[in-house]
Amino acid sequence: MVLQPDDNDLKLITTMVEREELLRSFGIDHLIIQPFDNEFYRISATEFVRDQLMQKIGMKTLVIGYDHHFGRNREGSYKDLEEMAPVYGFRLEEINEQVINHIAVSSTKVRKALLEGDIDSANQLLGHRFSFRGKVVMGDKIGRTLGFPTANIEIPEAYKLVPAEGIYAVQIRIGQQLKKGMLYIGTRPVVNGKSLRIEVNIFEFDQEIYNQEIQVMFVSRIRGDLPFTDINALKEKMKEDKVIATKLLS
Repeated sequence: MVLQPDDNDLKLITTMVEREELLRSFGIDHLIIQPFDNEFYRISATEFVRDQLMQKIGMKTLVIGYDHHFGRNREGSYKDLEEMAPVYGFRLEEINEQVINHIAVSSTKVRKALLEGDIDSANQLLGHRFSFRGKVVMGDKIGRTLGFPTANIEIPEAYKLVPAEGIYAVQIRIGQQLKKGMLYIGTRPVVNGKSLRIEVNIFEFDQEIYNQEIQVMFVSRIRGDLPFTDINALKEKMKEDKVIATKLLS
């Protein structure tokens, strides 16, 4: 996915596969994915409605967010659609601003909450638990020496947003199994780690799942990443983390 050729900063909350799954869960029967190439980018708002929605799809009803803009240079608005509806013969419905706990829902606010580790707020705004999928890859097995074996997760999409560093209470879907666990995101400073790692300790689970894809669903954040003085201090803290995670997941 390319949003801007030289812009690697923007991370997406949901991948295309995740969006498809969410729409399917809502009972959507048909989904059209339109490549956003240079030709499509140049289509005006009127051309989009007339040629794409009416002629190609045969649209009867259009449901649109209150602040949505579309067409070349985002020129089209809800007001424009109100004028087009009687001309092209479609019904128009507007989704009003959604407010949860006095906060207007927006992708910007969800993204900010995730980057700050505020999973509780992010989940409330999303209406479901934030999650990601990844492949289980070989690690250095340090977790086993601590008594907390972990599955190291590699997320294939570079543009997928990863929450703030720290420890999280999570649910893990492995095939048809749904397990509980705690997830670590960080650089592992206690062992002088440099690169970001994503590792999940799956409770009451001892199967080999290397190269399998798993889904991690975030329930709540337990704490941020801490600079422990030694491995034993980390081990004791992880015991406390598991107690908290177990309560959060009960």
